[in-house]
Amino acid sequence: MPEGHTIHRLAADHHERFTGGPVRVSSPQGTFAGSAALLDGRAFTGVDAHGKHLFLGFEGSVWIHIHLGLFGKLGFGTVPAPPPTGTVRLRLLNDSHHADLRGPTTCALITAPEKRAIHDRLGPDPLRTDENGERAWQRVSRSRVTVAALLMDQKVVAGVGNVYRAEVLFRHGIDPYLPGKDLTRGEWDALWADLRVLMREGVRHNRIDTVRPEHLPEAMGRPPRVDDHGGEVYVYRRARQACHICGAGIRTAELAARNLFWCPSCQPSAGRR
Repeated sequence: MPEGHTIHRLAADHHERFTGGPVRVSSPQGTFAGSAALLDGRAFTGVDAHGKHLFLGFEGSVWIHIHLGLFGKLGFGTVPAPPPTGTVRLRLLNDSHHADLRGPTTCALITAPEKRAIHDRLGPDPLRTDENGERAWQRVSRSRVTVAALLMDQKVVAGVGNVYRAEVLFRHGIDPYLPGKDLTRGEWDALWADLRVLMREGVRHNRIDTVRPEHLPEAMGRPPRVDDHGGEVYVYRRARQACHICGAGIRTAELAARNLFWCPSCQPSAGRR
């Protein structure tokens, strides 16, 4: 499932291509056909992103709410657009560009109040400027749930996925099994600030890189990472490989229905903190 930086990147891509003019809207697959007909020809007024949710705004204060889920894909191209296939749930088209949406978990026409309700149920997003990490801290600091699980809970922090949660905990030497209530305020503030930096870089480069300059392949004389998830990382999908810093074997276990990765030496358990 795409992490929050990908959704914010897609929002910027839509804004650049469509905002300010009329857009042809269609649903070649047919599932969204009724709503597409209502929007066809209206002005595209803007975009918004919150966590893993993308919102496309149209004249009349209505929005298309998109959640890609595990299998959704959004692709862009210029015109003339190729004939759409039957897998295209939503196509946007103007005089210069087209965008095709395939396989999302959610593609729905919603009103402004319905959009507000979605924002209200989500936690703060490190990539948004309208909120800081305080609301998340209030939930984390009172919880007996592990900090690794809390970071993946979209009602606590929106947009953080499996890669960012593993990497940010490693970067700050925090045991992923530490209960949220045992995390210090200083540790939380450092995690939040680092997530903002890392995820902004993710938007800019369209991939996740979390390794500090001194631990990059060219600095350490090691081979670069080869992985379909993108850039250089410390622990994610590196189970049983040597930690870049201490050499210990990276561990993995299932937590919050996803595979967790951590270094037992660099992220000591609560009894060794």
